[in-house]
Amino acid sequence: MRLLFVFVFLSSVAFGQNVHIPDANFKKCLVNDTLINTNGDTEIQLSEAESFSGEIACFNKGIKDLTGIESFTALTRLSCGANQLSTLDVSKNTALTRLSCGANQLSSLDVSKNIALIKLYCWKNQLSSLDASKNIALTDLNCFNNQLTSLDVSKNTALTELHCYNNQLITLDVSKNTALSELHCYNNQLSSLDVSKNISLTKLYCGFNQLSSLDVSKNIALTKLYCYNNQLITLDVSKNTALTRLSCGANQLSTLDVSKNIALTYLSCFNNQLTSLDVSKNTALTTLSCSRNQLTCVTGVPDDCKLEGAEKCD
Repeated sequence: MRLLFVFVFLSSVAFGQNVHIPDANFKKCLVNDTLINTNGDTEIQLSEAESFSGEIACFNKGIKDLTGIESFTALTRLSCGANQLSTLDVSKNTALTRLSCGANQLSSLDVSKNIALIKLYCWKNQLSSLDASKNIALTDLNCFNNQLTSLDVSKNTALTELHCYNNQLITLDVSKNTALSELHCYNNQLSSLDVSKNISLTKLYCGFNQLSSLDVSKNIALTKLYCYNNQLITLDVSKNTALTRLSCGANQLSTLDVSKNIALTYLSCFNNQLTSLDVSKNTALTTLSCSRNQLTCVTGVPDDCKLEGAEKCD
């Protein structure tokens, strides 16, 4: 009888044990969530934490410390962006499929234990490196506005969207990311970019780099191409018949043939070396910006198209 009493006592103690949550703002967020705090008290019991498999949404709550998150071992989604976190330990949250921790002060992020991750948003931190090699299920990776000098996505073959702009990347290999539909890698230090294997690409933003060439002949699904502020001498978009928006300004283009791009609604080719431009086939064009070239006039501009930087040829 005494043994039974001890067992029941210890079980009740374990069941009623509270999770240590030192940050008052984080604790308030958890306590106010009735899906987590099921008994409605002022604490989060270990049993409540361990049984919760939903989302913790604590975006922009002034949180400095996420201690206590390790008890949520079944957690599938964590949104803790726009706080004041300098560290984040999600090594115990192995069920996570979505992690959003952007706009914090993280200098490192270990997601090696989070192999179920599908979406990772760690933008606007202070990350100088990011190892996503264990996250082979990733479809969305948003790591823009950091200090990354390299990024290996060769193991992330399921990626459909990659946002790595505003970093310090010198190289970027996306040859293994054949499912990629959106690539945003502008404002880095890329001198080359091979997208020949990314035949599913619909959006490519690679402006503000150091590209001297860009082959998009295999990317026939492209609808948006932004390659402005590079060092391009030529640009062949004859195979990109689905293009609706093309921005190739601030390069060194002396010719530009858009006769095959009849779906174009927006064309920006300012600050190049164009001596002529014919848009007579681009009847859907609504905006054309072609200032700072060597154009005297533009041929075939639609009547309702907004023209900046030149006159219409008679």
